[in-house]
Amino acid sequence: MADEKTPSYEQAREELTEVVRRLEAGGLTLEQSIELWERGERLAALCEEWLQGARVKLAAAMAQRRQPDAAGGTPF
Repeated sequence: MADEKTPSYEQAREELTEVVRRLEAGGLTLEQSIELWERGERLAALCEEWLQGARVKLAAAMAQRRQPDAAGGTPF
């Protein structure tokens, strides 16, 4: 998920917040508004990807925790 060009979840969320603030403030040309809207859509999709990845990892960790130890022992 993360590479040099892909912002972290926190970075994407912060930029998305700024995009929304700028759109709500108004005073932009139609072209600027459309560009910001499109950037916001990409950022929202990226945030959703990060959240979905976190859900998958959490579900896997919870499933592993519920399964008994393969050797039949306890963790301690």
